[in-house]
Amino acid sequence: MKFGTIGAGTVALAFAREALATGHQAVLSSRRGPESLARKVAELGRGAFTATVEEAASLDYVLLAVPWPNVEDALRGLPAWNGRVLIDATNPFIEYSPKLVLADLGGKGASEVVAGLAPGARVVKAFNSIVTARFNEGPIKNGGRRVIFVSGDHPEPTEFVKSVIEGFGFVPVYLGGLATGGRLQQAGGPLAGRDLVDFGSL
Repeated sequence: MKFGTIGAGTVALAFAREALATGHQAVLSSRRGPESLARKVAELGRGAFTATVEEAASLDYVLLAVPWPNVEDALRGLPAWNGRVLIDATNPFIEYSPKLVLADLGGKGASEVVAGLAPGARVVKAFNSIVTARFNEGPIKNGGRRVIFVSGDHPEPTEFVKSVIEGFGFVPVYLGGLATGGRLQQAGGPLAGRDLVDFGSL
């Protein structure tokens, strides 16, 4: 599978490294243009490419990994989604320093807002609740496997994203649709930032 990314920061790079390690390809993009990503793509190695945001967003599976204040601009003017899949890895922080401040979403979940900004996309929430440093440590911890939460309203792409997570060696845990599961796993929710480990079924 060839994944596109909107954004090329720590979350997108962490995802790309795992994707490449498991035989996928990754096409990174950022608003600064493809040339700005040449060094990052070279460090990622074979299977990594750079493109414009529009080109990366035209792929069948696209990871959204930009700071929350940039989400609306990042999704503006892209090719019609037409059922393609948008993996939402964002969290609704509007400030990071001197403290974390969450956006007022008017009672909506962050992924519901994202879905509204990307009409026609099938949105799956994933890779946002695990701290990137823990993700980069790999799936194995204390003899178990780290959990990555997944939420989505569309069964087929949700199952595919779960299979990708499983391929990375992590344990995917489905929380339900965006309106319920998405809010549980986004920043401010009870599962955000949890480094949970699965030791297998009893």
